[in-house]
Amino acid sequence: MEQSKESLKHCPVCGSIKLQKAFKTHDYFLSQEEFNICVCKKCGFHFTNPRPTAEALAPYYKSDKYLSHSHANQGILGGLYQQIRKYTLRKKYELVSSIKDGESILDIGCATGQFLNEFKKRGWHCIGVEPDKEARDYAHKTYDLKVFDEEKLDTLEAQSFDVISMWHVLEHVSDLPKRMEDLRRLIKDNGSLFIALPNLDSWDARYYKNYWAGLDVPRHLYHFKKENVEQLFNKYGFTVHKMLPMKFDAYYVSLLSEKYKENPFYLFSAFFKGWYSNLKGRGKKPNHSSILYILKPEHV
Repeated sequence: MEQSKESLKHCPVCGSIKLQKAFKTHDYFLSQEEFNICVCKKCGFHFTNPRPTAEALAPYYKSDKYLSHSHANQGILGGLYQQIRKYTLRKKYELVSSIKDGESILDIGCATGQFLNEFKKRGWHCIGVEPDKEARDYAHKTYDLKVFDEEKLDTLEAQSFDVISMWHVLEHVSDLPKRMEDLRRLIKDNGSLFIALPNLDSWDARYYKNYWAGLDVPRHLYHFKKENVEQLFNKYGFTVHKMLPMKFDAYYVSLLSEKYKENPFYLFSAFFKGWYSNLKGRGKKPNHSSILYILKPEHV
């Protein structure tokens, strides 16, 4: 599945040209290709480099096992993923509505629309953006949701959303500066962003190293630590209001990582590693496998 690739010459977060190779990993999920992870020597941000061009990325998502675009219970992992998703959908709605009493939400990377539908059922004005046509079609047909391709972001009215959410999406975005500018333009002055990201500094990331499923190259173009997230969003006029752990992710990521290591006892081992990662992640600022960042615009 070798595709055309491009190399970044500047750090996507701080713009420094002082880059070096950090380590190599593979696309264990699909193609088995090898990819380099680079690190910025100035700010410590890690990113996949070189990487497939934006046009060449699509084939790396074409798999029935890519669960964020699936609504079927396929095997142990698929069934587990779907059961956890049903629970977390309700929890996500409760969290968002407890922090932001609003009427409008934009979910970027909404996949097949289950999360957005929780808000539609409760009377919110809902817009979804999803690059995958099959996922968009499912959201239209099943939930009667307004879901568009990414070009729709350029036509949406400025300051028109109380909430913008990206659940494990920002790490996939080819044009990071453009997406950050979109977020700043579209959020209301009193709105809130909900950005969920894998955490490269978590215990499970450090334990599994190049086998860590949170790397997910080349679909994940960027590999964030907490300080990188704060620096990036500060640059575009946001402040971190709160950080919250996403505890289920530690178990799921450990499960995939153990499978990538070909551990025959992956179920037992993944449960223990996920539990231990959550234990090690506790603190004033969570350091779990994945973190939900709640951000608010700075007022000039």
